[in-house]
Amino acid sequence: MQTSQNSRSSGAAIHNRLYNQPDPIEPFCLTNSRFQILNNNAYPDHMRHQEPSVVSSQTSNDQFFTLESSPAVEYPMYNSPLGGSSSSNSRSPFSPQASSQSCLSNVQNSSDNTYGSPISSGVEQALREMEMELLGPGSDFDDGSITSSFDDKNKYHKMLQLGISNLDVKQTLIKIAHFMDEGATEEANLLMEALQSKVSVAGEPIERLGAYILEGLKARQLSSGSVIYKKLRCYEPNPKELMSYMSVLYEICPYYKFAYTSANVIILEAMQYESQVHVFDFLIAQGSQWVMLIEELAKRPGGPPRLRVTGVDDYDSSYARGGGLHLVGQRLAKVAELHGVPFEFHEAARSGSEVNWGNLMVYPGEAIAVNFPFMLHHMPDESVSTTNHRDRLIRLVKQLSPKVVTLLEQESNTNTSSFSKRFEEALDYYTAMFESIDTKLPRNIVMPRDDRRRISAEENCVARDMVNIVACEDTDRVERHEPLAKWKFRLEQAGFTMQPLSYSVVTATREVLREFSDCYRLGEKDGALVLGWKTRPMVTCSAWR
Repeated sequence: MQTSQNSRSSGAAIHNRLYNQPDPIEPFCLTNSRFQILNNNAYPDHMRHQEPSVVSSQTSNDQFFTLESSPAVEYPMYNSPLGGSSSSNSRSPFSPQASSQSCLSNVQNSSDNTYGSPISSGVEQALREMEMELLGPGSDFDDGSITSSFDDKNKYHKMLQLGISNLDVKQTLIKIAHFMDEGATEEANLLMEALQSKVSVAGEPIERLGAYILEGLKARQLSSGSVIYKKLRCYEPNPKELMSYMSVLYEICPYYKFAYTSANVIILEAMQYESQVHVFDFLIAQGSQWVMLIEELAKRPGGPPRLRVTGVDDYDSSYARGGGLHLVGQRLAKVAELHGVPFEFHEAARSGSEVNWGNLMVYPGEAIAVNFPFMLHHMPDESVSTTNHRDRLIRLVKQLSPKVVTLLEQESNTNTSSFSKRFEEALDYYTAMFESIDTKLPRNIVMPRDDRRRISAEENCVARDMVNIVACEDTDRVERHEPLAKWKFRLEQAGFTMQPLSYSVVTATREVLREFSDCYRLGEKDGALVLGWKTRPMVTCSAWR
């Protein structure tokens, strides 16, 4: 792997053909409560029979979900709608076999009290037990002595002193992070060495994630800053390979489809009566999100508006695309011409931290929409730079007087916490993501765990971000997620007001989820739409003005 201040944003680059959206229907405003389930009473009478019964609940806990809580009791949420499917304009390259996994299965199956002491009446017996636990069935014993995979028995004694009798991957990773935070290098190294045989890029979700995290932990110990990724084993794919991996991830999990679909419906509704529309996309990547917008604008009664798109870009998106922003402009111009939509494209080939007023050309009479697709968490804030590009960019956008701003972000908190706290939060988030990738796939796609395309997609499009969180600090750590409450504070400080989301936004995102596992849940938190996995919030979509 490789890092820089402009480290690749894998999530934001995964743009593809979006699903068609239903015709707008009557508004359905989400309340601004801390957490409210989208329940049957909010739907029109003719639709209520289609949805399962749910019971709304209130909690004083600021967390939207926790992986340990029960969604059926504490945080009831919508299951993905049953039956039906949404069509995609891209064909799947995978085998059309059935594949499913029960939502009730939990690959972690671990408790907080995982570690028990194996110490018995004799040290030799304890070492025997440790050998069996570390090496598994079939370990060799000669004449009652222990054949160890370590260099000497002192390491076993040290393991006993640490109270480790069961190398639960997730809990052991947490212990390693805490040891590193405390400067206990020997203990951390011992656990990393012992855990190496328990992880695999082709194993269970936590085993796959653990393999990448171990690389990040080792890199963190070896160096810091820009040197870190050079010590990792993940190779740098060429643009064609990277786009292929992104396409795989886009197909097998709904996070990006959910985000781009909800943002497009919000923008279409805000621009319903406008004759000149200008969209600022602050991480445009392939520009595929706007293909659907162009198609929908072409259907407007009375004719489409004049559409202008300003694409903000950076080196990483350009690398994945295999060329400059002119490629995006050419593609969108062809789509617009085909559908009879007057179109203009403006290039802003720079990262969000470099954008200034001179890059944002506005014509008189334009209605402005701004799209922040999984990119604001890459902007250095007050904890990294006195310039605080994160808030500076938000204030700059406010000066445009936009009619609507869409904010799409991961619901995680990895920005300013101590290393061990940040590590636990990231481990919790990415455990849920790896679990979700492992379940029922849309259109009967089958991707075995040892499928090279699947491994490469996880390695280059998901694990890369996790390793950046674990291995890097200061300006080299570009993955700095913040929860919805913090984004809300930042935008309100800049003068923005959160806008209620309509029922058509909810309907469109529910259509996206029809093809995926029932473990994906749709809910609302503080006025934003939230996509969760089981009881863990993953992605939020909110609208601002």
